[in-house]
Amino acid sequence: MATEDELRQTRLSKAERLRELGVLPYPNTWRSNPALEGARRRLVELAADEAACAELPLEDELGDDATHVPLFGRVIAKRGPFLVIRTPYGDAQALVRPDSLNDRDAAMLKLLDLADHVLVEGPAIRTKTGALAVSARRYEHLGKALLPPPAKWHGLKDVEKRYRERYVDLFANPAVAEVFRARTTIVQSLRRFLDDLGFLEVETPMLHAIRGGATAKPFDTHHNALDLELILRIAPELYLKRLLVGGFDRVYELGRTFRNEGISTKHNPEFTILEFYMAYATFEDLMDLVVDMLRAVDADLSTKFPGLAGERTYDLQADWKRVRMREAIADRLERAGHGKVPETPWSEALSRKGIEDEEALATACDAMLPKLDTAAKKQLQGCETHGERMFAVFELLVEPDLAAIYRTANGARSVPVFITEFPWEVSPLARRSDDDPAYVDRFELFIDGRELSNAFSELNDPDDQAERFESQLRNRERGDDEAMDFDADYIRALSHGMPPAAGFGLGVDRLVMLLCNQPSIRDVLLFPLLRPEAE
Repeated sequence: MATEDELRQTRLSKAERLRELGVLPYPNTWRSNPALEGARRRLVELAADEAACAELPLEDELGDDATHVPLFGRVIAKRGPFLVIRTPYGDAQALVRPDSLNDRDAAMLKLLDLADHVLVEGPAIRTKTGALAVSARRYEHLGKALLPPPAKWHGLKDVEKRYRERYVDLFANPAVAEVFRARTTIVQSLRRFLDDLGFLEVETPMLHAIRGGATAKPFDTHHNALDLELILRIAPELYLKRLLVGGFDRVYELGRTFRNEGISTKHNPEFTILEFYMAYATFEDLMDLVVDMLRAVDADLSTKFPGLAGERTYDLQADWKRVRMREAIADRLERAGHGKVPETPWSEALSRKGIEDEEALATACDAMLPKLDTAAKKQLQGCETHGERMFAVFELLVEPDLAAIYRTANGARSVPVFITEFPWEVSPLARRSDDDPAYVDRFELFIDGRELSNAFSELNDPDDQAERFESQLRNRERGDDEAMDFDADYIRALSHGMPPAAGFGLGVDRLVMLLCNQPSIRDVLLFPLLRPEAE
């Protein structure tokens, strides 16, 4: 088998021979335009329509006045005189015979390699097998590829290669390219939904002087001219709420955010987040809005990409559950061992009544420590308050089985669930509940077990917010490297009066994973972060 260097040298020699013909290997003399793009798209659509292809003439039935159509793109296969040409709209084939071309075009054809970019022009015909082909009367070389396309893409090693060489993955695997086109549709649909409700799209800084808006470890950087230590933003939240103070009652931002955390099928250090803030609204209002928004996005996607989602294990049209966190823990304990919900040793350590009892919950957590893995044990041991323990128990016990606990009436599919009323200790920016100040007016949305979003009624009391920031600093002192800083300017902003409001954050990558049935966040990021490739 030839090496990559040998393949490259062979193609370089063909590039040199093109020059000898007076043809540039990388020309920029042929231009597309809207009319040509439209013609190419219609041609590809026609190629996929068997009934329409049956109406095309055979080559020997063509008249001298037959209309010529253009087909241009990357050659991905050669089958005798037929070339398969890939375009952004799909594939079509060309029948290219040297005796149908002039001498110069025929000479260029002999120097063709797979993955080259070409133009063919001629009448559309029906082949003997009933397929469409452009019978070439003109052939033009548009761009040389010095490396061949991949023969196969399978196995773990090749999956890694796909991520590293996404530029090849996209033209080699049309299904991959379809996911990223679908992603654009999802983003456009989110924007359209919010725009129609009168939200204003804004842009806030990516470089922050202090960490805030979320509990996460940041990436550090330095600004030379100002000699400032900065971080890449972990959330746009505090800037967007400053805009509520400024009188923009409905704002949103859709952009990149950075968190210096581990990499998994659900995490990438840089990701896309949608955050919006709505004055004179509560977290309950946002639950209704989010149901409508995600159903609308899914409807747009299903219309444009009907086959992408596959067989779904969840039902967006069913009633979405709204469950308080402590009730979700109780539901998990009571349903253990029934249906799809597995048994759990927590059932022996914790009763439904004990969930809200500080001493009982602490005792149950201590009893569970020997039965937990290292990461879970560390998470529990890091809890110092009742609220922190409750949240940890929810994450360890309930979250992995949400899709099994909350299902449609027939049990066939999971239903979306809003987990509400979080402990105030783990919600430093959320408004306390008027009914029970131990909890805040907050929800997280889970669909098919995937955490997609976080939202709450916003804390607009500057004194309460200052106390929460102080609590975060104490957490930092006891070793929490994800705790927030004290943002004095934000407290000053709140002191000018922020209207009652609710805010929402959505992980766009995870939404794309869900709706497009993709198992890993790397499958919905064009260029995911990877370890350096070994030499």
